[in-house]
Amino acid sequence: MKKHFFLFVFVLSTNLLIAQKHQERLNAIDVQHYRFEIQLTDESDKINGIALVTVKFKKDLQQFSLDLVKTKPSGKGMKVIALMANDKKATFEHLKNKLTINYEGKAGQSQTFTIAYEGIPETGLIISKNKYGDRTFFGDNYPDRGQHWLPIVDHPSDKATVEWVVTAPSHYQVVGNGLLVERTNINDKTMLTHWKTEVELPTKVMVIGVARFAIQNVANIYGATVSSWIYPQDREKGFYDYAPAAPILDWFINHVGDYPFSKLANVQSKTQFGGMENAGNIFYSENSVTGTRNVEGLLAHEIAHQWFGNSASEGNWHHAWLSEGFATYFTILYMEQKYGRAKAWETVLGNRKQVIAFSKKNRVPIVDTSVENYMEILNANTYQKGGWVLHMLRKEVGDEMFWEAIRKYYNQYKLSNALSDDLKDVFESVSGKDLDAFFNQWVYQAGQPEIEATWSYSKGQLNMGLNQTQKENFTFDLEIELVYEDGKTERKTILVNSKNQKWTPKLENKPVKIILDPDAWLLFEATLIEK
Repeated sequence: MKKHFFLFVFVLSTNLLIAQKHQERLNAIDVQHYRFEIQLTDESDKINGIALVTVKFKKDLQQFSLDLVKTKPSGKGMKVIALMANDKKATFEHLKNKLTINYEGKAGQSQTFTIAYEGIPETGLIISKNKYGDRTFFGDNYPDRGQHWLPIVDHPSDKATVEWVVTAPSHYQVVGNGLLVERTNINDKTMLTHWKTEVELPTKVMVIGVARFAIQNVANIYGATVSSWIYPQDREKGFYDYAPAAPILDWFINHVGDYPFSKLANVQSKTQFGGMENAGNIFYSENSVTGTRNVEGLLAHEIAHQWFGNSASEGNWHHAWLSEGFATYFTILYMEQKYGRAKAWETVLGNRKQVIAFSKKNRVPIVDTSVENYMEILNANTYQKGGWVLHMLRKEVGDEMFWEAIRKYYNQYKLSNALSDDLKDVFESVSGKDLDAFFNQWVYQAGQPEIEATWSYSKGQLNMGLNQTQKENFTFDLEIELVYEDGKTERKTILVNSKNQKWTPKLENKPVKIILDPDAWLLFEATLIEK
C-alpha cells in the first residue's frame, strides 16, 4: 500500500514538473518558422541537417531550449556541429534531449538561429527497406519523436510554419508538407526538392517521405490537389485503394469547413501506425494497399485529422481525444451518411465493447494526466471512448445543434489549440445547456455505468430495479423499450441518478421483452434479468 502510494506521488510530482517546465518555455518563446535542410544518402543512415529556427521571444531571457536527442552510446542520435545567431557563433549546451541556447533575447524580438547537426536517427525518421527491399526514408514523429532528428519544440501547443529542402539521390521522389516550391537536378546523381507551408503546424505532423513512388493526381477538390503516392510495384492496387480520398475530402469540407491545407497526398509508407495523419500528406502502412479498397474507414479517419488534430490541435497530449476521438467518431458520421445508420451503428456498438474491455484493465479517465510516455495515450479511452463522448453529446443536444457546435468549435480553434473545456464551452454556448456534469463524468472521471437490472410484473405494475455496481457516480437518461406480445412497443426515458433505483410504472399488459438503450446512445454495460 505505501509503495503504491509513494509511487503515485512520485509519478504525479514528475508529471507536474514536466508540465511546469513546458509551460515556462511556452511563456518564454514561440517558434514562428522552421526551415530544415536535410541531406540523405544511400551510403549510410547518417543524415546531415541545417535547421533555421525563427523564434519570437515573449519575455526577456538569457537562454532557451529546443528538443533534440543527443548522440547516445549506441551511436544513435544527433550531434550539433555549430550554432549561429546573427552570423555569429552562439554558445550552447546539449544534454540528453535538450539543446540549450545561450542568447540574450528581448520581449517582442524575433531571431533566426542556424543549427548545423548530423547523426543517425534512432526513431522519428524511419530509414529502412520497404516490403520490396527498396530503401526508404519516412518521417514518423508522433507523438514526440520528431526531436530524434529535428531541433524543435516537440509539443503540439507550439505551432509553426515549416519548409523542407531535401537533397537526396535522384532516383527518389520526395513528398513533404505544403506546396512544392522547387525540384532541381543538382547533378546526375542528386536531386533537391523544396516543400513549404503557409499555415502553422504542430511538429507531430511535420514530415517528409523519400522513396521510389508512382504518383497519380486523383482530383482537385475546392482548390486542393488530391494525389496518391504508391510504391511502383503496387501502382494499380494503390491508385485504386486510395482513390476514395477525393469524395471523403469533399464530404468533410461540406460538413466541417474549408480544408486547412494546400494539398492532400495519400502516401504508402513505412509508418509504424496503420495510418499517420501528417498535415497535407498522410502516411499509411505499406500493407494498407491490397487492391480490395478496404481502407475507406482508414482514409476517413486520417482525413478527419486534417481538421481535428492538425488544424484544431490538442493543447496538451493528455487531451489527445480531441484529435483521436474526433477522427474515430467522424469516420462513423461519414459511414452513416454513405451506408446508413445500421451499418455505422455496428462500429458504435463495437467501440462500446472496446471501451468496456479497456476499463476493466485500466480504470482511468480520458484525460489522464498521470501518463508520462505519450505513446500510452493511444488507447481505447482516447479513440473509442472519445468518440463515444461525441456520440453522447450528439444525443444530448440534438443533431442540428451538434453540427452547429462542431463547426463553431472548429472555426474558433482552427490553426490553433484547444483543451477539453474549450469544447465544453462551445457546446454550452450553442445549446444553452450546462455541461459541467457531462464532461466531469465522461471525460475527467474513469469508467462508465455498470448496471445490474431486474424486473417483474404483477397486478398491472412493472417493478424494475436498477443497481449501479461501479464505484464511480454517474447520472444519465436511460431509454427503455417495452415489447409486448402483440408486437407493439412502448418507450420510456428515466433519469438514473442514484446507485440503487426503482422504476415502477403502471402497465396494462406484461412486456415479453425489455430492452435497455435500444438505439445505442449510452456508454454503459448491463445485465437484465426477469425475476
